[in-house]
Amino acid sequence: MMNEYTVLLYSDDPAVRDRIRLAIGTRPAADLKVEFTDASTWEDCRRLLDEYEIDLMVLDGEASPAGGLGIARQTKDEYLTPPPTCVVIARAADRWLAAYAQVDATLLDPLDPVTTGQTVAGLLRARRDGAIPLGTQGITAR
Repeated sequence: MMNEYTVLLYSDDPAVRDRIRLAIGTRPAADLKVEFTDASTWEDCRRLLDEYEIDLMVLDGEASPAGGLGIARQTKDEYLTPPPTCVVIARAADRWLAAYAQVDATLLDPLDPVTTGQTVAGLLRARRDGAIPLGTQGITAR
């Protein structure tokens, strides 16, 4: 059975969103199909969260002026049932910031497609199964 999900990609840089989209792919696992929606600002993210059923947010931790870690934290604070969040970070040392932002998973740039697909698939399956996200300690890639 194929499960279809909507993934919000956030970055102020369209090239970064394209790299993330390519690393995830439209089929991160045999049982999962992904449709992407893009946001380049926090306001875009908020509008998409309000108007659509977003199953996962993949956020650029280096975006400007609103970074992915800040958006992740604000989403957790402002929404009653926020979608799981995965933030692409440039430095492994930033994982402590991801923990503070209550991020469900981190990926280290440059993205490895295998690790990225596995991480996204794990988050989407956890959402499908109603599991409570474990925080950054639960799923940390590379």
